[in-house]
Amino acid sequence: MTEKPARPPRKGQRPQSKGRPQKGNPRKPREDGTPARHAALGVLRAVLETGTTLDDALAKELSRSELKNHPSDKALVRAIATIVLRRLGQIDDILARMLDRPLTDKAPVATGLLRIGVAELLFLGSAHHAAVNCAVTLAAGDKFARGFKGLINAVLRRVIREGDAIIKTQDAARLNLADWAWEGWSRAYGEETTRAIADALLAEPPLDLTVKTSPDYWAQTLSGELMPGGTVRLSHAGRIEELAGFKEGAWWVQDLAASLPGRLLGDVNGEDVLDLCAAPGGKTLSLTARGAKVTAIDRAGGRLERLSENLKRTGLEAEIIKADLTAWEPARKWSKILLDAPCTATGTARRNPDVLYRKSEEEVTALAKLQAELLTRASHWLTPGGTLIFCTCSLEPLEGPAQIGLFLSKNPNFERQPVTADEIGGLTECITPNGDLRTLPSHLSEKGGMDGFYAARLIRKS
Repeated sequence: MTEKPARPPRKGQRPQSKGRPQKGNPRKPREDGTPARHAALGVLRAVLETGTTLDDALAKELSRSELKNHPSDKALVRAIATIVLRRLGQIDDILARMLDRPLTDKAPVATGLLRIGVAELLFLGSAHHAAVNCAVTLAAGDKFARGFKGLINAVLRRVIREGDAIIKTQDAARLNLADWAWEGWSRAYGEETTRAIADALLAEPPLDLTVKTSPDYWAQTLSGELMPGGTVRLSHAGRIEELAGFKEGAWWVQDLAASLPGRLLGDVNGEDVLDLCAAPGGKTLSLTARGAKVTAIDRAGGRLERLSENLKRTGLEAEIIKADLTAWEPARKWSKILLDAPCTATGTARRNPDVLYRKSEEEVTALAKLQAELLTRASHWLTPGGTLIFCTCSLEPLEGPAQIGLFLSKNPNFERQPVTADEIGGLTECITPNGDLRTLPSHLSEKGGMDGFYAARLIRKS
């Protein structure tokens, strides 16, 4: 009798774990490839059981001694963790068809190893013997999973025989997008667009670069594609630090969509710009490169360090202030303000598939309240006739158009100034009927898509 793995938490719900992960971790890896799978298991358990971000979980696991000086192992850890999170709906559907009953919630290691095995066998193209043997070895070394060693071996060998045929019958877009997202986005964008978004979230995103100058030159030098607005897009980048122009500070990593809100401030050459919630600094760098005198504010010290490092690398300058914007007060007013408000970041799920597992209705509500507070405070710092850009990297209407609608209803001295296609590289499909910017992961899908962003331009009348 075989058992089904416990159903994963729906995206946006906390897993029903009884606290911290159990301490019974697989023993020290003994064969090639096992350390990477061991680390990937730790990453996935941290994300799915405790709500740790994928970046934080990866940073912890990749720092372990057995992975040091092994870049290929580190790359495999990242690849396994990312594909499991992207394809978890499909993976669990496959396992459900092969098992008679679910594994209990007391078998998270066995469940995790099965998921990793399916991901490797069907989506990563790993060698069959390596994927199966490493899963069995890790199970044998864990007191909670040892009893499932035979089950794991049998199921994964069946996956080798039958998995590809099952994939052909699956509705991948629907399976991998949780009910809350499918239903909510269908209301906001329609079911056809939601399906296109879901499809886009399954693809490995390209690497986008914003360059200081000469985008044509860098597109050619890096064998990339010049995108609307001057973004240089690379399909296969390798190690970022080894790309031409990195050490010279000629460019920085920034998704095409993230490069657009700052353009809505117009000509900023020689202008003072207040960049709120600025870290890690892509928009600060873009504004500074265009000649703006930027004051960048954020409360996250670690992220501000990254901004400082990028400014130093690129030879750009900006004033950096570490402050909590709910308490900070400027000594002056500004004619140009960019507020990239804290949000659920659901628009970045292509690159950060974990965000859809950490979203909750309570979090959206809390963040919307904070966004409203920050927008109101920022509006008080704007001079008459000045421009305020509000943006979020979220697909949730409550964190975008609803926020602006509420603000305008309470502040008649402000008005919306519609975005024009010329300002955003001719991307007319990214302009809403109200004239706001709304990018979706499915936009430019034939060229690799983009992150989901929302931005509105507000003018203070008096």
